[in-house]
Amino acid sequence: MVVYFTLLRVACWLLLSFPQPAGIPSGHFPRQATTRSPHGALNIPCENCHSAVAWRPIRRVLEFDHNTTNYPLRGMHEKVECARCHTKPVFTEVGKNCQDCHADIHQRKMGPDCAQCHTVAGWGIITQQTKVHQNRFPLFGAHAAVSCEECHKSGAVGVFEGLPTACISCHLKDYRSATSPNHVTMGFATTCDSCHSFDSWLGAKFDHNATGFPLTNGHANVPCVSCHINNNYNLQLALTDCGNAQCHLTTWQKTNNPVHATAGPAFAAANCAHCHTTRGWDAASFDHSLTGFALTGTHSSPTPTPCTACHSNNSYTLSSTDCMSCHASAWNSTAALGGSVPNHVVAGFPNTTAMCASCHPITKWSDGKFDHSATGWPLTGYHLTNTTCNQCHTNNNYTLTTANTACYGCHVAAWQSTTKLGGAVPNHIAAGYPTTCDSCHNTTSWLGATFNHTFFPIPHHGSVCSDCHLVSTNYATFSCINCHTQPAHKQAQTDPQHDGVGGYVYGATTCYNCHKGGGG
Repeated sequence: MVVYFTLLRVACWLLLSFPQPAGIPSGHFPRQATTRSPHGALNIPCENCHSAVAWRPIRRVLEFDHNTTNYPLRGMHEKVECARCHTKPVFTEVGKNCQDCHADIHQRKMGPDCAQCHTVAGWGIITQQTKVHQNRFPLFGAHAAVSCEECHKSGAVGVFEGLPTACISCHLKDYRSATSPNHVTMGFATTCDSCHSFDSWLGAKFDHNATGFPLTNGHANVPCVSCHINNNYNLQLALTDCGNAQCHLTTWQKTNNPVHATAGPAFAAANCAHCHTTRGWDAASFDHSLTGFALTGTHSSPTPTPCTACHSNNSYTLSSTDCMSCHASAWNSTAALGGSVPNHVVAGFPNTTAMCASCHPITKWSDGKFDHSATGWPLTGYHLTNTTCNQCHTNNNYTLTTANTACYGCHVAAWQSTTKLGGAVPNHIAAGYPTTCDSCHNTTSWLGATFNHTFFPIPHHGSVCSDCHLVSTNYATFSCINCHTQPAHKQAQTDPQHDGVGGYVYGATTCYNCHKGGGG
């Protein structure tokens, strides 16, 4: 009742405050010049918003274009009552930022700009900018279709800042439920993106190179379970240890050429990769140099020697690399070959690798060439071009020593023939020549011998040996006055010329005592 009378007094006061002029219908009051609009500087007619009945409520359809203001109404804002935003009569006293009207339900975790996620079409419609998720965790693949609440729990009040970006922070349940393989049992790292992509959990690709065992060629398409039996992903396996991996052990055990199990350490199950590659078992290539006996020459080309040629009866545990271990039959065959091939057996040739290789190259047995200089008696001249081994090594005697390698040992017949040759060839036997043939002769030819006439320079005025060496059987004697018979060289004329010369004696050879150069 008190409220009613209070309102009545206010109404009476308003009526008395606006006296009704003559000619004005009842209930209408003109605006006084002294009356101010409660809306401030709003320059539009009152009837655009108010009715003639009362100031309130305002008209349902306002004759006011909000687009003429600095804040056009769009979307959901078009349906909001004016008083929801304009809480004060002065319409200009209102903010234009979202937070001026809308409480920040995100607890200031997303910043003041609501428009970076929401639009005027509605709170639930998220802009494309949010879908792209342009921050430290862009949304790719399947993440682009996931609702915000999937990661940012509890919707509006969820964690939007500082949320972990590691896959496991959202996918721990997926990690624990994985069974093929069991990620927990196998101790797989929780870095999911090392195998999985953003598009789907399925089709995971593991970088096997990171394990130190890259998958190449034939291994590249083998299912994981073929090697990781019973979900055993803790294999500790060397690259060469194929046979012990429960992958190829059966294959290793079935080998028969050679039988790997009995062929020695080189064929152990831990050494498969020494011969085989991931291209296939049949493409085996053994590096023979690993055995200490590299295959060169005819052992490897033009056609590689078959393994069984040396490794007979599947014996791959050979300890000897001596030539004779494989070539004994070839060595023994020299007894029947004849020709320029010496009988190695009768000649007593050493049958060691060092001796075989001293004559025979690795390329071909028949190309054997002996380095005669290694004996201390090199072959030069005629000896090198026109002499066969058996001409000197008669009866397969290859045990000659330096004592019987002088020229005379082979050329005694030629030395003895000098008794009949005559002419300028002295009788070597009668003259008592030493058998050191090479003091006059060379290896090019017996003829054209040059004697080093150490006692007297020759040639001497066109003389021949017999001019001085009067006794053909003794070239140790000679005579000067045999040629020098001019009167000046007769004793009657010579003695006076040597008067006072000490030691002078007239004789056939005494001239040489002073006249060693043949001069005066």
